[in-house]
Amino acid sequence: MRSRRPSERPDRPAEPILHVDLDAFYASVETLKDPSLAGKPVAVGGTGSRGVVMSASYEARALGITSAMPSVRARRLAPHAVFVPPDFQSYQAYSNRFREVLLSFTPLVEPISLDEAFLDVGGATTLFGEPEGIGHRIREKVHRQLGLRCSVGVAPNKFLAKLASARAKPDGLIHVPRDGILEFLHPLPVGALWGAGEKTVETLGRLGIRTVAELAAVPTSVLARTLGEAHATMLAELAGGGDDRTVVPYEAPKSVSHEETFDRDLDDDEDILREILALSRRVGARLRKEGYAARTIVLKIRLANFTTLTRSKTLPRPTDVAADINAVAAGLYRALPGARRRIRLLGVQAAGLAAAGAEQLGMIAGTRWGDLERTVDRIERRFGRDATVPAALLGRARIGPAPAGEQFKGRERLPGTDGSVKGSAHERTEALE
Repeated sequence: MRSRRPSERPDRPAEPILHVDLDAFYASVETLKDPSLAGKPVAVGGTGSRGVVMSASYEARALGITSAMPSVRARRLAPHAVFVPPDFQSYQAYSNRFREVLLSFTPLVEPISLDEAFLDVGGATTLFGEPEGIGHRIREKVHRQLGLRCSVGVAPNKFLAKLASARAKPDGLIHVPRDGILEFLHPLPVGALWGAGEKTVETLGRLGIRTVAELAAVPTSVLARTLGEAHATMLAELAGGGDDRTVVPYEAPKSVSHEETFDRDLDDDEDILREILALSRRVGARLRKEGYAARTIVLKIRLANFTTLTRSKTLPRPTDVAADINAVAAGLYRALPGARRRIRLLGVQAAGLAAAGAEQLGMIAGTRWGDLERTVDRIERRFGRDATVPAALLGRARIGPAPAGEQFKGRERLPGTDGSVKGSAHERTEALE
């Protein structure tokens, strides 16, 4: 007999999906750590000349500071704001506690990033009441147990729940009833729709389409002439409030990546190759920590003129060994055509992930390197990151403490939750996607 989908259950509530989003998460955690920051404009990150703001308190937002804003601009807007370096260890700890609160209501929790998640509470109403009541209980429990505020959207699907939570900020809850979808959705600007980026909004504006209601009134066939059939169909469906995606409690990551933006452009091959080695070590360590091996290695380079180059190579078998990753990434760099170039950002990504050990038998080459790197992992877990480094990195310049921080990244990435770690010497981004 065919099993029912959750949406087909006769006793399922009409609005079972919640989106819970912690308000100004990083800045709020910093204020909990240092209560003297309460009520002040606080910006997390932006400590370097090329850094960006990762999170801003609402007092800082009132002065015009936003997430992903370059630090130079943020300091011009609010020179008296307090800029603090990020502490990802604390953010991860609070994120884990946040997830525990959510799981106390339903096992169907889909984390998007450290500070937000979707929940399906369709099966939790017998214990905890209607979805809107569950949303209020979550907000109260998060504040009581973590000292943080969160905003909640309650809706028939994920798209509407996320829109609702964004409009509930800060510290609010918005419930979108099934029979009130168009009343909620149609007055919104067309840019509120997923897939309606800056260029799409500009294109639609030239057609006189500025609100979701105006978009919904245009036949899809007309939109397709300008946007293409696939894009037009997606926007038309969203304009009607449609979204059939389910809450997925866990999805294996697609990639692990580390990036570094430098305060000073690099133009010396030796320095560049050292940084690629350092990034490869981080990627390898993260793969081993998460239990994955990668088949494809990607090198990302952003030049001083902001041109971005990416090169990739697929290996015959997956690896979690940093020496293998570095050999490929360094080879990709050396194969770039042209003369000396100035580089402001480097990134190394491992993609095509598979569970580690799936193809380990018969991998004679590289086994010693793998054993050595696992030994280094144990040393660094006990004595801290960079307790051991290759000789090639001993001369690597670093000002200030070595940055530390890791962030899980889900499929729906938001500005300001990019995992960037700012130091006085450079900016790092570490991501599991």
